[in-house]
Amino acid sequence: MLAEIHSPDDVKKLTNGQLTILADEIRKVIIDAVGKNGGHLASNLGAVELSVALHRSFSSPQDAIVWDVSHQCYAHKLLTGRYEQFSTLRQHGGLSGFTKKKESPHDFFDNGHSSTSISSALGLLTAWEYTGRTGKAVAVIGDGALTGGMALEALSHAGQLAKNLIVVLNDNQMSIGKNTGSLSRYLSRLTMTSSYQTFRHTVDHFVDKIPYFNKHLEKFIFRFKRGIKGLFLTNNLFVDLGFEYVGPLDGHDINELEKVFHHVKKLSRPVVVHVVTRKGKGFALAENDPAKFHGIGPFCVTDGTVEKADKVSFTQAFGSSLVKLAEKHKEIAAITAAMTSGTGLEPFSRKFPERFFDVGIAEQHAVTFGAGLAAGGMIPVVCIYSTFMQRAVDQIIHDVALQNLHVVLVFDRAGPVPQDGETHQGMFDIALMKTVPNLTILAPFSAKDLEHCLTWAIEECRGPVVIRYPKGSCPSENIDFSVPVVSAKGVFIPCVEFAPSLAPAENAVSEKKVLLACTGGFYAENITAARSLLLKGIEADIYVIRFVKPFDMQSFAELAGKYSAVLISEDGAENGGIGETIENALLLKGIKNVRLMAFPDRFIPQGSRSEICADCGLSTEDLVAEVLTLV
Repeated sequence: MLAEIHSPDDVKKLTNGQLTILADEIRKVIIDAVGKNGGHLASNLGAVELSVALHRSFSSPQDAIVWDVSHQCYAHKLLTGRYEQFSTLRQHGGLSGFTKKKESPHDFFDNGHSSTSISSALGLLTAWEYTGRTGKAVAVIGDGALTGGMALEALSHAGQLAKNLIVVLNDNQMSIGKNTGSLSRYLSRLTMTSSYQTFRHTVDHFVDKIPYFNKHLEKFIFRFKRGIKGLFLTNNLFVDLGFEYVGPLDGHDINELEKVFHHVKKLSRPVVVHVVTRKGKGFALAENDPAKFHGIGPFCVTDGTVEKADKVSFTQAFGSSLVKLAEKHKEIAAITAAMTSGTGLEPFSRKFPERFFDVGIAEQHAVTFGAGLAAGGMIPVVCIYSTFMQRAVDQIIHDVALQNLHVVLVFDRAGPVPQDGETHQGMFDIALMKTVPNLTILAPFSAKDLEHCLTWAIEECRGPVVIRYPKGSCPSENIDFSVPVVSAKGVFIPCVEFAPSLAPAENAVSEKKVLLACTGGFYAENITAARSLLLKGIEADIYVIRFVKPFDMQSFAELAGKYSAVLISEDGAENGGIGETIENALLLKGIKNVRLMAFPDRFIPQGSRSEICADCGLSTEDLVAEVLTLV
């Protein structure tokens, strides 16, 4: 059936009986694609009927359906003519796992971060009204995303503007993990109170029978109606903000959803439609473990098994190191923003529940809450993905760095991030953080080095510290790599240590000796490049930029001056990065044969790590080719 769906108009032609078949087929296609490519499974399976009902009730793209985060848009993609390309989901050059404007006119924004949809949809609707365009704007937002302050700010403004914005609250009691906080409990109470809407509709029906005698009495009658409602009915948060509230509804009942959507789009005021869905619906493994299947790599669709990586990831290394340190230091607390599992903090949360805080999707609060803990004598470790930590830049500057508080900020998934595309790349943190006073920035390059850096940040540093590391497996350890942490100093690794069989004799002199300087996240590419260069007769030593800030430029310049060429590579943005600073300093000191390789000034699309690096001229082969050019 999906092969015949080329636009939402085709969905509107289906009978009620065909809709059930369509929903089943959508689920099968999604499960097969995510099983092959990885992706967001549970959230998409839970939003199938909702997606169908929305496209049958509204006229996209004349009407705008704006998906918050948009990780639950797979059914939307299938219903808007992208079935033929769906097998390329999240692949290099294929369909994005999120909404993307260049893919379809039905995608209004390139989304990937939480709590933005209400603001975007409200702005769109306001602009349309101003320019005379007709159309409805629908913001589809999860209950987890409502923990983000931006969503609440937008609700407040929407209530003030009183436009017919339609907010669909997709309530599944989950974000990435189980939702936490008082707002989640509040929504649960609304969900459990099924008599609320029955009684509300009864009161509405009675009050609406009160006639308007003339326009002069309109304001009085409106207030009178509100007064009668107030006598019998306790309003909720959304009503208090100026919204009409409908729900909770069964988010898997297409017919009921359609009836409600057709009614609310006729209203002249903002409305919240509260639907309750089950994450992972239709796939028992995902229903039983929605957190595991929220965002998952390729897996076996019959039993749900995921291929295990042979090596420890940086995330796992961080989690285990923090647990060991927390056993020793009782004042350590861990904070995350709805990413307990994704940041490796699951073991910490189980072992030290009284010192673990999942604040929900509220990165700004997470950082400032950590600042408060630090001011009170604790050592907070705030771990959030690099791409999401961008949302808390002011809190890092104003609430942490300005106060010079001992907060350890851990940026997981720094540098290139596979498969998720432009919205999730972690390439901006160095440029954003490098100019902030009082802030120390470390970039460990292995599991052991991460342990050393984290220990130093907790035990020896007394101000704010950023520790950034990539998404992926840690490189193989070497006992000689375990260098003590000294502020501003990097780690020097001569080629004899990582390739003794290929390195020249100790007393040999090479006229083609080069220095590969790299941030910790690019160590794996550099060590592979160094071995390739040795096979070509070029001796290449490595200097890992462990400290992005402070950086001992004097001693590095003295080291760099001993080489015929210096290649600097950075897993961050070229503009404003540490590599740019080092390159300019070396040139001023008369060291001319220097090149910088970093991510260009553009947004980087999806692909594997190797594909992303190759697209940006930063693959191992590109590093080798640049060295050959230099020498």
